[in-house]
Amino acid sequence: MTKRIVTLVRKDVLLELRQKHTFYGILLYIASTIFVLYLSIDRPDANVWNGLFWVIQLFICVNAVAKSFLQESRGRMLYFYSVSSPVEFIIAKMIYNLVLMVLMSLISLLLFSVFLTNPVNNVLLFTGIVMLGGAGISIVFTLMSAIAAKAQQNAALIAILGFPVILPQLLLLMRLSKAAFAEVFREGAVMQMAALIAGLDVLVIAMAVILFPYLWKD
Repeated sequence: MTKRIVTLVRKDVLLELRQKHTFYGILLYIASTIFVLYLSIDRPDANVWNGLFWVIQLFICVNAVAKSFLQESRGRMLYFYSVSSPVEFIIAKMIYNLVLMVLMSLISLLLFSVFLTNPVNNVLLFTGIVMLGGAGISIVFTLMSAIAAKAQQNAALIAILGFPVILPQLLLLMRLSKAAFAEVFREGAVMQMAALIAGLDVLVIAMAVILFPYLWKD
């Protein structure tokens, strides 16, 4: 099972390397969006900086992860159906999108720090939160992409279905991020929020493992 998952992840990496325009397009989207913010705001305060960062991560994830299932043709899906199980396939997609989104989130954080300064007091903590948040957002939208791909390839469904699910997680991430801006929390609150976000991620993974086999049969 592990070998097949690794093979499927490797397949996605090779496709990404062959279609470099998609990867560079996402990078251009990140850079141009942050540069426009720089021209408009220049030096936002900490709360505005934090809010803008996470909203942009949401849109980056929609652009980066939306194609994960929509780019798969019906013939290719039939081939994957014959060589792997649905659980292996969805886990491989989640792993690949998680790595891609964490990479995009770190690049976004770097560009935010360069163009919009960096009001974060604890950079290491905020970087960890960014990686946790990027992983969680990618997992949610991978599942939404799988559902949308079965609805006549309607990419708009990803945003429609994903927004109610991702909103609580996004609000938690914004709140948790304030710990890196030296906001005082009661003892243990930061770990509780981080554990809650991780718990939501595990819940979405469990939902994907349970529900995706039914989508796979269609």
